[in-house]
Amino acid sequence: MPTATHKRGFTLIELVVVIATLAIIMALAIPAYGRYSFRARRVDARELLMRAAAAQERFYTNFNRYAADPITGAGSLGISDTSEHGYYKVTTANGPTGDNQSYVLSVDPQGAQASDYCGTMTLNNNGAKTPPASDAAANANGACW
Repeated sequence: MPTATHKRGFTLIELVVVIATLAIIMALAIPAYGRYSFRARRVDARELLMRAAAAQERFYTNFNRYAADPITGAGSLGISDTSEHGYYKVTTANGPTGDNQSYVLSVDPQGAQASDYCGTMTLNNNGAKTPPASDAAANANGACW
């Protein structure tokens, strides 16, 4: 009498369990990775703002006023208007006094970063930053600053 052979392989139920487990893991991991990516790319904005602010302060040291258009104007500071990785673009404006004794730097998110909760980030000559670090909705994905 022939001996019974034992068949190898996976049953359909085992395969469905594995696929369901992977689907649950992916459903948790993909949104978390997206939030992490936004948070990681914000470094690009902070670096660009700090670089532009430092250039403005150097200009102020030499001329006793801030550059009116430090990126492309006659008083250009020699910095690029786009962040190193291209996720942000900087714009400048004179502060509320309008006499080049104050400034407001703004970075607008570009490309993949455009839908980030923090949106436009600003820094002025007094060091005030927006959006504020205490913003609870932003803190759900890490503070903007």
